Amino acid sequence: MTAAPQPLQGRRLVAASIAVPAAAFMVVLDTSIANVSVPSIAGDLGVSPANGTWVITSYAVADAIVVPLTGWLALRLGTIRLFMGALIGFVLMSLACGLSSSLEMLVGFRILQGIAGAPLLALTQALLYTMYPRERIMVGQAIFAMTALSAPLLGPILGGWISERWAWEWIFLINIPVGLAAAAVGWRVLRDQETERRKVPVDIVGLILLVIAVGCLQLMLDMGRELDWFGSPLIVALALASVVGFAFLIAWELTDRNPVVDLRLFRNRNFSVAVTMLSLTYGVFFGGIVLIPLWLQQFHGYTPFAAGWATAPSGLLVVLLAPVAARYATTVDTRYFLTVALLILIVTFAMRMTWTPDVDMATVMWSQLVQGAGSAFFFLPLSQISLGGLRPDQIAMGAGLQNFVRTASGALAASLSLTVWDHQTIRHHADLSATLSDTDAVTRGWLQQAQQLGLDGARSLGLLEAQLSQQAALNGLLDFFALCIPAFVLLLGVTWWLRPLRAAPALAGTAAEAHA
Repeated sequence: MTAAPQPLQGRRLVAASIAVPAAAFMVVLDTSIANVSVPSIAGDLGVSPANGTWVITSYAVADAIVVPLTGWLALRLGTIRLFMGALIGFVLMSLACGLSSSLEMLVGFRILQGIAGAPLLALTQALLYTMYPRERIMVGQAIFAMTALSAPLLGPILGGWISERWAWEWIFLINIPVGLAAAAVGWRVLRDQETERRKVPVDIVGLILLVIAVGCLQLMLDMGRELDWFGSPLIVALALASVVGFAFLIAWELTDRNPVVDLRLFRNRNFSVAVTMLSLTYGVFFGGIVLIPLWLQQFHGYTPFAAGWATAPSGLLVVLLAPVAARYATTVDTRYFLTVALLILIVTFAMRMTWTPDVDMATVMWSQLVQGAGSAFFFLPLSQISLGGLRPDQIAMGAGLQNFVRTASGALAASLSLTVWDHQTIRHHADLSATLSDTDAVTRGWLQQAQQLGLDGARSLGLLEAQLSQQAALNGLLDFFALCIPAFVLLLGVTWWLRPLRAAPALAGTAAEAHA
């Protein structure tokens, strides 16, 4: 039997606290860093931008399928072996992506990169939860929160900067030195922390159902907007396959003795309520990450790099405030933290409801800064209360399920938010156009003013149409913000269904068991 590892101390703890989150940071970063580089990749490889989006889709599908398997894989292979193997595999596939010379090669290696990197985020959360002494557990979770929430915001900034100044290949190649350094340091400080392996039978039926359900769901979300959603037979077929797959998966996993995904964790009230809150809040959070930079680029002329900077303050404040949240999260009723955080997020979206077509970068950055405060005091306490009630041997499985929900809700929010924005923008454009006519006093006055500035009739009408489109796009964005506020209000009530954790979560058993 493997000896029970003890929490790390001193320099080993500091080194592990850098190396382990670095691995997770790369994985989360790669979910968003390629988004702004799709035009460059498509142009260089000689394909359309629509086909270029498969660079994003392929990674997301592979990642979504493998994430729920993290707990089971950790039992079979051991936590440290799985972590190191996934990290090395991610580095190798990043090199292969950077050396790809065709879209087919790149998509194939992105699938393998997603498979390799999928366990790293959940394993990072589990390791940071258990390698710290009991009285300092929330320090590790603060590090995890900073990693998980800042990486999606930094991705567009870094991706835009690399695309503008270097070449798209470097969005993958930069993973190599970071990954190799993390692997070298991680193996040095964690190799004696290995957990006991168990020969858990392979749940072949559950694995097949998982691939069908999650794969079809992710493909439906990624392709739905391009194919007009349920107007496409392919999207309908994917939706049906996903629904049927999930129905059979739930039935099978709840009755199987060795499920590949232990859905019985949802019998724990805190875990189920917290995961529900996570899915809704992260969906809103990620929807804003997608929409705001896109809106700034399309209608305000921002470069990808500038749009990334405009949204960056949210991640900055998470980094600054997460240690504060960690310090008090074990002494204050977590539900108070969550309530305050939700109130801050409501204020954030209320601030955004005041935006006008000439909103400046400072106003956007200020709202992002306030959102960062809410995020810091929401996601960290929520992670604590969701995992704090699980048995040590359930931690990795719980972290895997939690991160699967985060990944799925982010993908769903990205697709739905873009669809809502497109639909509402078209509707607002039609409504605004209906109010204008040649006999309308406002229209005549505006055209006369434009002509006095030296613009002919056609150019005046073109400028009017541009302003009309800008206002319609803003109105569509405000509609999305308006939908988010009731969601946060609803969660204020849901928060108080949680059972409070007034002390540091107890680890019943050894740190080694918690890894598994």
